Amino acid sequence: QVQLVESGGGLVQPGGSLRLSCAASGIMFRFYHMRWYRQAPGKQRELVAGITSGDITNYENSVKGRFTISRDNAKNTVSLQMNSLKPEDTAVYYCYAIHILAANNYWGQGTQVTVSS
Repeated sequence: QVQLVESGGGLVQPGGSLRLSCAASGIMFRFYHMRWYRQAPGKQRELVAGITSGDITNYENSVKGRFTISRDNAKNTVSLQMNSLKPEDTAVYYCYAIHILAANNYWGQGTQVTVSS
């Protein structure tokens, strides 16, 4: 059974930091590209950051320089370090895994991030 379990969300003040983690099980993690998406109320889900199986990263423009995605293949985890958070970063953040051959893909259940004073 494949599971992607996110953790680390919460309430933070503007300018603060949070670190999201996603623990994967049931997949050969090193053969998956990993991504973080987010969905704010009334908006479409959008890609925030991605990291390939070969550690190549990409970021949505609004988070460049503030967010950092990383992965630990030994622990089957992917993390998203979020700094200088803004109210517009408020959303449910989802972990997503896609096989390098696009044969399978999986979503986590999401974790809420709220940036507010």
